[in-house]
Amino acid sequence: MEDDLPTEYDVIVVGTGMTESIVAAAASRIGKKVLHLDSNEYYGGLWASFNFDGLQKWMEDCRQPAKTSSEESSSSLLKEGESVKKAGNQFSTVFNLEEKWYIMEEVADTPEGQSSSKKTQTEVDEEGKPRAAGDIADASSHGESEKLEREGSNSEKPESGEGKDQGVPPVTKQWSQNKLKKEYRKFNLDLAPKLLFARGSLVELLISSNIARYAEFRSVTRVLTWLDGRLEPVPCSRADVFSTKHVSVVEKRMLMKLLTACVENEDANKEFEGFEDKTFLDYLKSKKLTPNLVHYVLYAIAMATEKTPCLEGVARTQRFLNSLGRYGNTPFLWPMYGSGEIPQCFCRLCAVFGGLYHLKRAAEAVVVGAGGECTGIVSGQQRLDTTHLVMGVGYAPPEFLKTAPSGGLSRGIFVTDRSILPSDKESLTLLQFPPLDGAKEPVTIIEVGPSTNACPSGLYVLHMTCKQQTCAREDLQAVVHNLLHTEFDDGSVTRIATDTQSTQTVSPHKRQSQDGSTLGDVEAGGESTEEAVERTDAVALKPQVLWSLYYNCPETSQCDLSANVPSNVFLCSGPDLDLDFEFAVNQAKDIFTKMYPESEFLPRAPDPEEIVLEGDEAAPGPAFEGESEGKAEESEESAAAAAASAKNGKSEE
Repeated sequence: MEDDLPTEYDVIVVGTGMTESIVAAAASRIGKKVLHLDSNEYYGGLWASFNFDGLQKWMEDCRQPAKTSSEESSSSLLKEGESVKKAGNQFSTVFNLEEKWYIMEEVADTPEGQSSSKKTQTEVDEEGKPRAAGDIADASSHGESEKLEREGSNSEKPESGEGKDQGVPPVTKQWSQNKLKKEYRKFNLDLAPKLLFARGSLVELLISSNIARYAEFRSVTRVLTWLDGRLEPVPCSRADVFSTKHVSVVEKRMLMKLLTACVENEDANKEFEGFEDKTFLDYLKSKKLTPNLVHYVLYAIAMATEKTPCLEGVARTQRFLNSLGRYGNTPFLWPMYGSGEIPQCFCRLCAVFGGLYHLKRAAEAVVVGAGGECTGIVSGQQRLDTTHLVMGVGYAPPEFLKTAPSGGLSRGIFVTDRSILPSDKESLTLLQFPPLDGAKEPVTIIEVGPSTNACPSGLYVLHMTCKQQTCAREDLQAVVHNLLHTEFDDGSVTRIATDTQSTQTVSPHKRQSQDGSTLGDVEAGGESTEEAVERTDAVALKPQVLWSLYYNCPETSQCDLSANVPSNVFLCSGPDLDLDFEFAVNQAKDIFTKMYPESEFLPRAPDPEEIVLEGDEAAPGPAFEGESEGKAEESEESAAAAAASAKNGKSEE
């Protein structure tokens, strides 16, 4: 039976997505009576994060047809002149789900010493010279994650590992489906992976509202781009620009001059006069930049396309540059345990200030009064009245979404055995793959490792997102082909552990020539084929995909969600294409302002030690040693102190 709930509220919020959760927290923070419902048994909706077992259950739910409610059961709860709109629509779930394994279901344990009979290779550079493994830092510690308030350096001390100083690196365990499933609790896989700009609206909101204490973050350590058929690091800071070997001295001067012009752009600046109706690419070409610099600025810094308007490209460049140096060498932060943690932070604040939560409870219908305004919802066998109704698009009646688009986002999640670009320590990577080599749309790629609690030690999770053209697999196929190895691993590949990275080689007795003979027994052109195998396999190896998931999800950020709804009903978009949470934050502010134009949006919440209960102010007793006597002054400066602590001792200016 459904739990009986109070029947009257100031705000009812249906869905626990990002925008809905921010609105719920803001309304509860100013003392409004808030009810927050979600038909799922988890928070976040299409913004959620799951462990591996939870993701399997989510896929099963997506494949099942949505349950429909009966309007007859709601008719008895209506008043004169009221009508109901049945909730739920085609934008409530994902489509084109494709899951695939690239490893065997089970593998036998390899006896000790058996691996010595297999050929092993180490990675070499592009010129064919052996590349030393070196001391590679083990960045798999889960206990050294920093909170936003004390975000700092991502450098981690390398741990000594067995076999580092021995002639042959140790062989890692062979991954199988069953072994990976047993580690399901160590996964945190995002449905909508996003980063935070260090000076973006969400970071400022987390600090000013004091919600930052509910979350932990880690700096993105590198930004990559795909240039001339290979991955290249993007120079983010001034020091990077002048130290990189991939940009000539002349190009460095041109790049610094361009970036300075973008940062100092003001209304009175005539730098962009005449380019208001042209693309950002046209502007870059007018500066006579080299193709190399155009690529860096357009795809890696502005993260734009060839069709991006000039002023929008400038704004994107400014956003990138303004966030540099606040918490790390790149402008981005990644939420520990996944992006799905962020909506839960706002839900927690809402609950702290009296918001009522009920998961696994849906809104079957929206009640519309004779005057055309929403008067409440029907949930279970109850009628719940409200002054304002906030709904995610996945729960809104179809009549409210006549302008919703039919397209969406293409998403891919990949579990791999190594990084796309190995380094001497585990990296948290952002890559904007340009529309090349058959890819029609740019693809945003985020690679996270075990130090973010996204996966078990020794594995990486790769997220790919782009605008939908056909289906997710086809949209991402070209990028996957360039970056990943997707052939089935039948156990013939031996992976050699080099701490956070791994290399692989095919055993000679497993490799066969086209005529069926074993390659180790054949010679060609004076070179033994065993040597040919060694020469062929000793190359920079792509990560082996162990498991993948493709799917498409709706994208409603570009349509007008207020066109067909009552004046006191507000619809919230699901995940959008942009890298950050900017759209969701701005949408939440807009909805809150329409509901309560005279109220402050998410004022700072006090820390627990700052809350004084009635009667406590007169309680006798000495102050604790070191306690400040100026309580009021401490309270007034606490917001500034929280922001200062986020800099981890570094001067922000």
